[in-house]
Amino acid sequence: MTPIHLTLDDVSYQLPDGRILFSHLNMAFHAQRIGLVGRNGVGKTVLARLLAGELRPSAGRCLRGGTTHYLAQRAGAPRGDTAAGLAGLQGALDALARIEAGSVDARDFERLAERWDLRQRLEREWRRFGLGHLRPETPADALSGGEAARAALCGAMLSDADFLILDEPSNHLDRSQRQALIEQLSLWPRGLLVISHDRRLLAGMERIVELSPQGLAGYGGAYDFYAEHKEREQARALQTLEQRKQERLRGQRALREQQERQERRQARGERRGREANQARILLDRQQQRSEDSAGKLRRQQAAAREALDQAVREAARRAEDDAAVVVHALPQGPALPRVAVALDEVALPFAPEATRRIHLSLGGGRRIGVVGANGCGKSTLLKVLAGRLRPLAGQARAPAACAYLAQDLDGLDPGRGAIEQLLAANPAAGESRLRMLLAQLGLDAERATRPCGRLSGGERLKAALACALYADPPPTLLLLDEPSNHLDLPSLQALEAMLRAYRGGLLVVSHDDAFLDALDLDGWLTADEDGWRLLDGRERPERAIDKSSF
Repeated sequence: MTPIHLTLDDVSYQLPDGRILFSHLNMAFHAQRIGLVGRNGVGKTVLARLLAGELRPSAGRCLRGGTTHYLAQRAGAPRGDTAAGLAGLQGALDALARIEAGSVDARDFERLAERWDLRQRLEREWRRFGLGHLRPETPADALSGGEAARAALCGAMLSDADFLILDEPSNHLDRSQRQALIEQLSLWPRGLLVISHDRRLLAGMERIVELSPQGLAGYGGAYDFYAEHKEREQARALQTLEQRKQERLRGQRALREQQERQERRQARGERRGREANQARILLDRQQQRSEDSAGKLRRQQAAAREALDQAVREAARRAEDDAAVVVHALPQGPALPRVAVALDEVALPFAPEATRRIHLSLGGGRRIGVVGANGCGKSTLLKVLAGRLRPLAGQARAPAACAYLAQDLDGLDPGRGAIEQLLAANPAAGESRLRMLLAQLGLDAERATRPCGRLSGGERLKAALACALYADPPPTLLLLDEPSNHLDLPSLQALEAMLRAYRGGLLVVSHDDAFLDALDLDGWLTADEDGWRLLDGRERPERAIDKSSF
């Protein structure tokens, strides 16, 4: 039996616009739980598709020992597709139905592969992920984005693949669904490669692999082991950079001294030649030898200086690749209002009956985590406060200087670059400063001008964050809907640090416990079948956020 593996053999990939995304990758992925991490835009999704056989490398080979099942970040729903089609099981279920009706076609038996209880297993898996209302024939276009993603994830878990490749599978899952995913993946008996920035999910991996501009590096442990090693690597990189700078200073000093000695020798030689009253031809030969020697020394010194500079550049590049992403503290906005958020007997559109009505008042500067099952109305609440939706009844008030970041980033124009949109949000800041802010978020000069629709998911989120956070006037209230989705780990940690230092009001919707725990929240707004409740920050809303959809 062939061992289960995915192997990269000197793999390179060139983008359609001619840019080299990565080159000369070599690594074997064996049948264990592996987390793939890396900065936004480094090429993790492309690498996953290469490993799954969906793309061909520009050079090198991708070798597969066994079958693969790839689940993309966004579960596509072609027109006319069904919930079973999203799960990748429509063909097998159709074959089962034909066999039950009397078919003896060998192709039907091959397609089913003896999964006689497939229909029952699919329905059981859907119930586990809060999709008990689905049937295989449910139209895919009747599902929300989160439901479509979960339906596809269930299909991946039921696949008979030798290797699962999952791209950000915990995005759009609520807390209980994330926990169910973690438990399911811990039981997966074959090969598993998960692209994720979810620290709880990565904590269950047996190995972490990082993709960076230097290539692939493997760490034989879970996320904590990887984070500890990365911290030490960054410290060593900074230490090496400082050593190379000191070596360059010493080398430059030695070269100057060597040059000065050479010039003194040359001057003495010329003086002795003149005093000795030598023939002109002998003086010319001596001068030529001296000039040749000086030219040779200049070339040697130029090469030595270039070598010193190159050593510093290489050390700086390694340090910069591991450097923390910077999210700048926001400037002080207008004075905080006594009451920042007021919801007077508001009826939320699209929310279920249990959480349709909310009455709430929050003072300026309150920091609230909004938690609850998918579909309970959390995103709708933020849209009402941001003025994107009108309530069915009642009044909703929020400060004029309010920044809203939607889950789907609908405020970002996909046809325009990040710098153009940020300039429109804050024209007084000046293009050079705004480019610096984007660069420190990880959007360099080329990415800052590239149309946002051509950026990676994490890069689009950074562009949207910049337009929301660095707008003029500065926001006194931040409304953030799942801001941790798609962000790479360094960017996520930078955002956490900025939000901890932010002194305005904050309402943040998230299912990422590690992210919420890092924000120094002073309260929780929970939604469950008992309605909306505001809890003190000391009360951990475990039961409320554990409840399934209702």
